[in-house]
Amino acid sequence: MWNFTNDKPVYIQIIEEIMYRIASGIYKPGERIPSVRDLAEEARVNPNTMQRALSEIERSGYIISLRTSGKFVTDDQELINKLNKDRASDVVRNFVDEIKKIGLSIEDAIKLLEQYK
Repeated sequence: MWNFTNDKPVYIQIIEEIMYRIASGIYKPGERIPSVRDLAEEARVNPNTMQRALSEIERSGYIISLRTSGKFVTDDQELINKLNKDRASDVVRNFVDEIKKIGLSIEDAIKLLEQYK
C-alpha cells in the first residue's frame, strides 16, 4: 500500500516500500517485479521518480536488471537475510526509543513483550 507522507522525499518512501516487499516476501527471491510504469501507476507517482528509487535499490544489489526481461529480486538469500536483520534492528531501536520516551525501563518493556508471545 502506497501511503506517502510529507516527512521525507517520495523516492525514499518508495525505496522503503519496495525493500519492505522484498524483506517480507511479497517480492520473492528471483521473481520479476512489476515494470517501472506499472509500479509508478500503482503508486501514483511520476515514472522518473519510480525509476530513481529502483536505481537506488539496484545499486544496493537487492534487484537486478536484465536488459530485455525486466527487473528481478536478487536470489542472494544472504543479502535478503541481512535486509531482514537490518529492518528488525530498526524496529527494535525505534521501540526502545519510544519506551524510553514514555519513561519505562527496558525490563518493563520486556515484561510487556512477554504478553505477546
